[in-house]
Amino acid sequence: MADHPLLSPDFPLRTDRLLLRPWRPNDREAFAAMLADPGVVRHLYHGPLTAEESARKQASRISVITDVGAWMNLAVEVAVTGQVAGDVGLCWTSTEHRQAEVGYVFTPDHCGRGYATEAVAALVDVAFTDLGAHRVSGRLDARNTASARLLERLGMRREGLLVENELVKGEWTSELVYAVLDREWSGRPYPVAKQRNEPPPPL
Repeated sequence: MADHPLLSPDFPLRTDRLLLRPWRPNDREAFAAMLADPGVVRHLYHGPLTAEESARKQASRISVITDVGAWMNLAVEVAVTGQVAGDVGLCWTSTEHRQAEVGYVFTPDHCGRGYATEAVAALVDVAFTDLGAHRVSGRLDARNTASARLLERLGMRREGLLVENELVKGEWTSELVYAVLDREWSGRPYPVAKQRNEPPPPL
């Protein structure tokens, strides 16, 4: 682990409608319900989690990037309701090549409202502005068409299809790779508010 975190944001990170913040003990029920849903975990590496398993996973979530290969995972809270809509992650994958990767999981109740696009865009923005990334990527199960559309809405290009490159839950799965460069990101929607402790703009 690095002596000092590579990224330690001033929370919460605010977008138009969302707060991105560390997971809290009182989020336990929402986190467990999200990862117990077969539809939510369909394209993840694990199946539905028990309450005990989800509690361990939530406890392992960290809100800083400590070193190359480390993931920062944040709860996505809907500002006007206080409800947890999902989990987003940012990983610093290479210092030499200034590469980062995003990941995300959202609850069915909060899908179809643009929250996932807004939250992931905020993390891509953080990767470019705070980490100085040159390239940010997203990797996903090739069958996850909704996730692919999300990355395309962010302006990411489809860069590759890795055919049956992983054995997941007993079956061979293919993987899509999307990415965007720093010079292509300028002007994209949903950047993190510059003054992160100011209230979000009105809806």
